[in-house]
Amino acid sequence: MSSALTALKRFRTATLITTALATITLITACAEPKSPQDPGVLSTSAPAVTPAPTEAPAFDITKKSIDDPTSLWVISNKTRPLTPIDFAPSDTSMPEGIPNEFSQPLREPASRALEQLYADATEAGLELRITSAYRDYATQENLYNIYTSRDGQEAADTYSARPGYSEHQTGLAVDLDDSGGCYVKACFADTPAGIWLAENAPNYGFILRYPQGKESITGFTFEPWHFRYVGPELAQEMKRTDVATMEEFFDLPPAPSYK
Repeated sequence: MSSALTALKRFRTATLITTALATITLITACAEPKSPQDPGVLSTSAPAVTPAPTEAPAFDITKKSIDDPTSLWVISNKTRPLTPIDFAPSDTSMPEGIPNEFSQPLREPASRALEQLYADATEAGLELRITSAYRDYATQENLYNIYTSRDGQEAADTYSARPGYSEHQTGLAVDLDDSGGCYVKACFADTPAGIWLAENAPNYGFILRYPQGKESITGFTFEPWHFRYVGPELAQEMKRTDVATMEEFFDLPPAPSYK
């Protein structure tokens, strides 16, 4: 009898131990963190989503007026006189720290941009100076009369604007030089300064206004020294699209001669 009781007690003890071990194993298994790759685990993280590529907004060609003389995009040429014809900007400012042959100002945004251009050109080892900037109606009239008296009106019209038609009268045009031997000559384009300006001017909002080969469109001979401020947005868009003149960019008719 005692042997049977002893055996029964041993059986019950073994059963209790087995049950306890199974419970511990189950608890441990449940407590262990499972890898997200485990097929038995439901992932709560959202799948990675690749964002759709976004396109840059299209350039707004109507953003600024090309007729208003106060606009940075105003276009004056032989068929487009300024209105009023004796327009004078009200926000002229002297470019600081730049040699300026006739101490002429520019409109404020053009002056600030030119100061940065000059600083970077100087850092690149180039020498620049301003040979002409803002010229009012009377000054332009005087210059034009001198040129026509010297060279005749037909010749003067190829390189000098009549008063009321001049970009210099807008306060947004500047002539630059390196104090070398190509002063107001086409060879300025081949100088280190001319090459640097042609390549980098758009970064500061300036365009080469009278490029080579576009005389029949702009009405003026190639002037690699004449830069026009239009702001970085337009200048860089013209460079990106490889459109050389404002007339072509804004789909205006050529202006080879006065009406």
